[in-house]
Amino acid sequence: MNTEKMKVHYTDNSLLNPTNPVTVNVIGAGGTGSKVITALLEMNHSLIELGHAGLLVRLWDDDTITHANLGRQRFADCEVGLHKSVAIINRANRWAGTNWKAETSKFEIASFDKLPDHARATIYISCVDTVQARFTIAEIIQKASKGNAYSNRPLYWLDFGNSQNTGQVILSTIGAVRQPNSEKYETVASLPFVTEEFGDLLKASEQSDDTPSCSLSEALEKQDLYINSSLVQMGCSLLWGMFRNGLTPYRGFFHNLKDFTTNPLKIA
Repeated sequence: MNTEKMKVHYTDNSLLNPTNPVTVNVIGAGGTGSKVITALLEMNHSLIELGHAGLLVRLWDDDTITHANLGRQRFADCEVGLHKSVAIINRANRWAGTNWKAETSKFEIASFDKLPDHARATIYISCVDTVQARFTIAEIIQKASKGNAYSNRPLYWLDFGNSQNTGQVILSTIGAVRQPNSEKYETVASLPFVTEEFGDLLKASEQSDDTPSCSLSEALEKQDLYINSSLVQMGCSLLWGMFRNGLTPYRGFFHNLKDFTTNPLKIA
């Protein structure tokens, strides 16, 4: 008889019954990040309706909107020339009455050191195009986790990454998250960073051409039309499950839109 317990990770208690909204840093406002904000709006509204304090989101991106961004990313023709983060956050705040924030600078060590503690976050969601950006984010998160303040204590990192037709979403803990005693499950307190667990794979798969696309047709040669949307819906469902259920047996997935397959990544 198989008596092996299922491995799960219990959500930190501070996310389940917070006094104030849970702070979230979203890094990148392009094809994935622009859609993550829409998903977080839905999540925020649903959490509040369930008696939760909701989310307070800060979106980071120094890029501006071009005509090549229209169609695949969530921007309108009248927004061309505006900063991506400002356009998205203004739209979100007008739509939902939130007080979310936009940053028009890169999420990097130099700018992060100048920010007050309230700019730090409990959850980090990265939607970046390069491997180097992920390693920079990992460095910043590790640095932020060494602070003494209990509020906005970094706890989770959810990373979105994709190529033309494939992608992955990986959940990591920022340090060990205290787990309750459980007779039913084997609890796992630490989930490794994507840069630690898949660092060599990320470096090997990085594309050398990261120049901006001049048109939508050129952009679609690099990333297909719906790869970002499909990753966002499933990835944010993972985060929603952590709030709603208080635990997760999965920490992400690998997704192939071309042949419609998804392979979950179990807690191990």
